Amino acid sequence: MTQTTTDRPTRAASGAVVPVLAFAGIVVAVMQTLLVPVIKDLPQLLHSAPSDATWVLTSTLLSGAVATPIMGRLGDLYGKRRMLIASLAVMVAGALVSALTSDLLTMIVGRTLQGFAMGAIPLGIGLMRDMLPRERLGSAMALMSSSIGVGGGLALPLAALVAQHADWHALFYGAAGLGAVAIALTLFVVPESTTRAPGSFDLPGALGLSAGLVLFLLPITKGSDWGWTSATTLGLFGAAALVLLLWGVMELKVKAPLVDLRTTARPAVLFTNLASIMVGVSFYVVSLVLPQLLQLPKATGYGLGQSMVTAGLLVAPLGLTMMLTAPVYARLSARYGPKVTLIIGLMVIAVGYGAGLGLMSAAWQSLVISVVLGAGIGLAYSSLPALIVGAVPASETGAANGLNTLMRSIGTSVSSAVIGMVLANTAHTVGGVAIPTMHGFRVSFLIATAAVAVGLVLALFLPRPDRAPRLRATSEEEANLANAARATGAEEAPHGFRGRVLAADGSPVARAKVTLIDRRGRQAGATLSGEDGSYTLAVPAEGAYVLAAKALGHAPLASSVTHPGQEQAVELDLSLPLSRPGETVGA
Repeated sequence: MTQTTTDRPTRAASGAVVPVLAFAGIVVAVMQTLLVPVIKDLPQLLHSAPSDATWVLTSTLLSGAVATPIMGRLGDLYGKRRMLIASLAVMVAGALVSALTSDLLTMIVGRTLQGFAMGAIPLGIGLMRDMLPRERLGSAMALMSSSIGVGGGLALPLAALVAQHADWHALFYGAAGLGAVAIALTLFVVPESTTRAPGSFDLPGALGLSAGLVLFLLPITKGSDWGWTSATTLGLFGAAALVLLLWGVMELKVKAPLVDLRTTARPAVLFTNLASIMVGVSFYVVSLVLPQLLQLPKATGYGLGQSMVTAGLLVAPLGLTMMLTAPVYARLSARYGPKVTLIIGLMVIAVGYGAGLGLMSAAWQSLVISVVLGAGIGLAYSSLPALIVGAVPASETGAANGLNTLMRSIGTSVSSAVIGMVLANTAHTVGGVAIPTMHGFRVSFLIATAAVAVGLVLALFLPRPDRAPRLRATSEEEANLANAARATGAEEAPHGFRGRVLAADGSPVARAKVTLIDRRGRQAGATLSGEDGSYTLAVPAEGAYVLAAKALGHAPLASSVTHPGQEQAVELDLSLPLSRPGETVGA
């Protein structure tokens, strides 16, 4: 029998953990939104052709898409806090590289490094699951998930202000400073999680997924430049399909895959990920359309003639409203479950885009659209990690949320490409400059509405809504587990694990729920510890498992274990760390 070594936190997680992790998510969003105010000026600033300058944005998108699931898996294996700090450190290095150059190739390298910060979102959500009590987990994950919109909404006017009144390289110095602050706060406030996944890092799987994602996302982001029916675009799509198919076949044969496709194929995970793509599409459309509509001169007949900073301020409520919906989501989810909350969010988004079709004639109307869409997107984004966390074992939280974040990134990539093509094909050329038209803006909103409708259908196919985790198991559940514990004594079921559940001070923990999870993420057994803390669990076969334990007043514990398969019981005591003072962790 082997057990992985875990890095247990040396101190209890403080109440500042959630704000610090959310701040890390906001820093990631700031990095993404940094260059939006100067997009149109990048060719001149970098002394390059417009088609080459777009690689400054494309490189960040591609590296973020590749890094997200990989960093999630590394976090599950070697520590989520450790990988969170690594992601932010790479981002800081990339920001400093970009701050010190005006050369296109060097700038692309710096922006590629900045894309690694995208892994902070799933890693933060995984840390929250591992250390927070159930009554706080819903709202905390909602805040972390919506931080990407919050940071984007706040960064847009601030970046515009800096770009108007200072050298544009100051944007990168600011991002590097924020990243350094996030690293320092994480080091001092966030303890490492003790939860580890079994197995080792799947390097061939990481390389295969990276190649497939690059081959898929590259033609999406550059298709409008190359031509959607060009040999390059179609060839890359075909190559992506082939590589991802071969990668999937390989992952199904690997004992410890980068992405457990069997878990991913569960309806709760599959339909959540597909709906995430649609939510990503709907989020990015408003970010592309409203700033352009607001900044177009009134001489066009439909432009609203606002400055860059004013336009950013009018769109900023999109992110602020997303942040404010986190506590609303927690209450709705506690009563109706995350599936219902996702459906409500998608319906609010549909209302926002539908109303937006007739509210494009005044600046204040853009403010209304931003608030409504922010509320809907906030509810939808907040629901996604809760649905994923509820469908996968604790040891796979990082990888599963990394894949879900990747699905959102694919949605924003598709949105960027499609809306860019729509606006380009419907634009008027005035003095050699392409001017977007009101028709293009309305078609973009219609596309967003259609994406939301597809997302709503997918959400309806999710398994029936499950209410938020209870603080205590029901009496029926406890009775069933207690009966199972009495029925599987060591002398009757020697083929398995047995031992005692102990508190940090060595005292026995009674009525702790002990769960055995196989390598595919399925529950292989469960029981309650006795009054002396003893437990016994039979195993169906030899091999690797995760043995998890949780109890009132204690933080949960998950350990990777291996049973040799002989007809014997493997002795293993489980030591539960204490929860924070004043908080109760449910069993």
